[in-house]
Amino acid sequence: MLAQVDAADGPARRHAGRAVRDAPAAREYRIGELAREAGITVRTLRYYQERRLLPPPRREGRIGWYSQAHLSRLRVISQMLDRGHTLGGIGELLSAWEQGYDLADLLGLQRAMTAPWSDEAAVPVTVAEISALLRDQLTPDVLEEAIRLGYVDVDGDRVVHVSPRLLDATTALVREGIPLPAILATGRELQSGLDTMASLFVELVITHVLGRGRGVPAPHEVARLAETIERLRPIARIVIDAEFGRAMDRRARVTYGEFIRKLARD
Repeated sequence: MLAQVDAADGPARRHAGRAVRDAPAAREYRIGELAREAGITVRTLRYYQERRLLPPPRREGRIGWYSQAHLSRLRVISQMLDRGHTLGGIGELLSAWEQGYDLADLLGLQRAMTAPWSDEAAVPVTVAEISALLRDQLTPDVLEEAIRLGYVDVDGDRVVHVSPRLLDATTALVREGIPLPAILATGRELQSGLDTMASLFVELVITHVLGRGRGVPAPHEVARLAETIERLRPIARIVIDAEFGRAMDRRARVTYGEFIRKLARD
């Protein structure tokens, strides 16, 4: 099952994935029996078939017979749905699985590539509380812009800020006299620049690690790619932090020089 696949490592993990894909077809089920065993409705089962997530049954006249492999596949689909996968994403994973790729390795690669980069928990506050923190600058227009930029989400009279550190930084900047709209405008530009930086690093990895231009990786290479990406994640943080520090050094020296020249002229 998928839980076992997730928990396994290395050869054991690959063996678990193959065991689900190659499940023996000793017992067969009619559609109602299969749905009951899988814990779903017949309507849902038919929908999976329409989406081609489930192969057609073996036919004997008007009766369709489903195998143990069908049941194993339905259980995998259910567990992947529980983990937040969409049906479209599940279909793509299963298609790759049928091409010989190990499901556990594919999920491991997904975790390596899409795991959150921040361990911050969202901060729930009321609109009144966050408005007081920001010195009553949280107007409806400003709040709408913050939502659009993804900094906050609103649920009734509650505001959920995605990053405590950014909230603290914004509060500190407001206390220094910087208007909140100007802070958000800078945040918008920062997001654009950082998206570009992230794209550059991802493109570097795709080209030289995932092998763009060399075709898709072979099934036995997927686990190695996941391990490589895990090693590269902290390196990306180091590079971005170091380059931002260097950029701030350059900008500070230029700005100070301009400031001194202005004083001299005045």
